[in-house]
Amino acid sequence: MDEKRDTTAPDQADAMQRISDTMTQQRLMMRRRIIGRIAIANVAPALEITHLDVLDVVHRAGENDRATIGSVADGMRIDPSRASRIVAELVSQNVLERRVCQNDARRSILVITPKGRALLNEVHAVKRRLLESVTENWSADDLDTFSRLYQRFVDGLEDYARDHAGEAAEIAPKARTAS
Repeated sequence: MDEKRDTTAPDQADAMQRISDTMTQQRLMMRRRIIGRIAIANVAPALEITHLDVLDVVHRAGENDRATIGSVADGMRIDPSRASRIVAELVSQNVLERRVCQNDARRSILVITPKGRALLNEVHAVKRRLLESVTENWSADDLDTFSRLYQRFVDGLEDYARDHAGEAAEIAPKARTAS
């Protein structure tokens, strides 16, 4: 299953082009952030899309004192000072709260409040309704197959990004100087 494919074969090249084109299409659609905007309008109109990103990072970090300013910065790929400012906004909106880490009193742990949990639940409900609408005519087998392949694909992208993170830093300055 891990064998390399000959991406020069016509069928493989066509498939790779379709995947590339579809990734671009999805990226452009996701930039509009429709799901998040609907959820914010329904639950917390004072919040911004970036706030949802922070909330998602904190949620994924889970319990056990893992959600910190550092984990937010890493998860969003932003500098810690920006992460700290966004977290402060969420704390002031009563979406997150800072607690003292029980293992290290110098660290602040981020915890989702009931208002933040309601917002997350609304985001998940909006997303689920959207996905159910888009896939309503799919067979159960198609949906199961797609969900497994999509998870595998995204996991592969994350693995690649993690393994090649330094390459992006090297490419970015070259691209700026070339323009």
